[in-house]
Amino acid sequence: MTHANCPRCGARLARDNDSGRCAPCQAAERDRLSTPPVVPASFWEHEPVRWALAERHLGRVIRAYRCHPYHGRQPLPQTVVAGWLGITQAQLSRVENGPPIMHMDRLTQWAQVLRVPPRFLWFSLPSRPVKMARHDAVSVERAGLTALPALADAGTTSPNQGGGTTDRRQFHAFAALAGIAATGSLGMLTAPGNAARTIGMEQVRAVGALVDEFRRADAAVGANQLCDIAIRVHAQLAEWAAKATYSRGVGEALQATLADLAIETAWLTVDANRRAEARAYLNDAITRARFCDDPRMEVRAFAYLALLTCQTRPGEALHAVEAALRSSAGWGTPRLATLLHLRAARTYATVHDISGFHRAMSRVQREFERGTREEDMPFLHFVTAQEVKGIEGLAYLALGRPDHAADAFRAITENPSAVLRRNQIYYSVQLASAAYRQGNLDEAAYTAMNLLPELGQVSSGRVTLQLAQLRSDLGQPQRSTAAARKFVEAYDQAVRG
Repeated sequence: MTHANCPRCGARLARDNDSGRCAPCQAAERDRLSTPPVVPASFWEHEPVRWALAERHLGRVIRAYRCHPYHGRQPLPQTVVAGWLGITQAQLSRVENGPPIMHMDRLTQWAQVLRVPPRFLWFSLPSRPVKMARHDAVSVERAGLTALPALADAGTTSPNQGGGTTDRRQFHAFAALAGIAATGSLGMLTAPGNAARTIGMEQVRAVGALVDEFRRADAAVGANQLCDIAIRVHAQLAEWAAKATYSRGVGEALQATLADLAIETAWLTVDANRRAEARAYLNDAITRARFCDDPRMEVRAFAYLALLTCQTRPGEALHAVEAALRSSAGWGTPRLATLLHLRAARTYATVHDISGFHRAMSRVQREFERGTREEDMPFLHFVTAQEVKGIEGLAYLALGRPDHAADAFRAITENPSAVLRRNQIYYSVQLASAAYRQGNLDEAAYTAMNLLPELGQVSSGRVTLQLAQLRSDLGQPQRSTAAARKFVEAYDQAVRG
């Protein structure tokens, strides 16, 4: 008999729901079968987890991890966690109940799989080498990624776009690819004709690990270096999935994971300033999310669609926000609502609807003040006080209020985020633009000057385009100052390279 409410989250069940769980909880169940969840910081403060860590027994840590209330009323099955760790259920049982593991390779590998914060461990995790190891380079080459013409040209753009060939950018891109190769997932990216004809949960987990590594690489080096690689990976995996066979359970997890990859690819095209290419990937993500009845993935895609269209198709952007709010009613968290109302606020500002902008920002503040939740989707980690200020600043720029915009961006630069480095750089560029529009040429020049060293490591098409426009504006003879001339000279030198 169908329960009236979902036993996991308490949401009301539809009359035709015979699964006993609501759609978001079913999606969460599929997600946890494919890859470990990104858990909140408070997860590791749970008393049984702290005791296990204090005992320096990783097997007991894993058992405490499985039984944590974060996962719901029932512990994670040993079979699921064993699959994450690459061992059998019987082996995991011996690990949890036997003597402490002493083998350092296994300790570090499993701690990294479960994302145990290094500060809680009694051993040191190896730092990722900056230089690509030979076996990692071979993995990338076998995957066909080094054959991409766009990768060779990734650090080169035309002078009027504000880019330039820099060995450092290529170097950091390959360092990021080393991390992707280290997941072991790139072995799947052979020609589709040579790929396995049957897909199991192990392959789905590998694709999920690959998407996670793309996110980490994006945060490290920016989208310019990764966009073409993600496009090729998406094409090859989509073709592979279309031709292979798999069970219904594997198929649902696979569709959700490929939707995740499509959303990540769409974001990379946006940040690389190739927005026209993003829509196809978001459409693909929405379709796959509906195939596997995963409303969380569909809401994510709608949120990115609103970002993509807020300036060019504001009506569509608002429809995307409304669709996401409807779909997430009953299970959405305050942080998700904050993001969606931020998207609406910026869209209203684009069309100079001041009352709509203020209404949306009031909702943003109300939802943001409700705080974070353990069930927040991992991609919401960037919805911080700095991001709220940043979107507010962008909206004020659209409304023709550079003074208010500069105040918002200045608040971000005065309280920098050590984690969201690329966003920090992006909003610093926006501060320079706002200062220029205020007529404060020296602040614009100094702010932009301080960003030039950062661009050797973090490369974003949106940032380089904005800096190129600043160089053009500050280079006008009739508005020249000593600081402006110094920035123009340094910028031109950086472009020449």
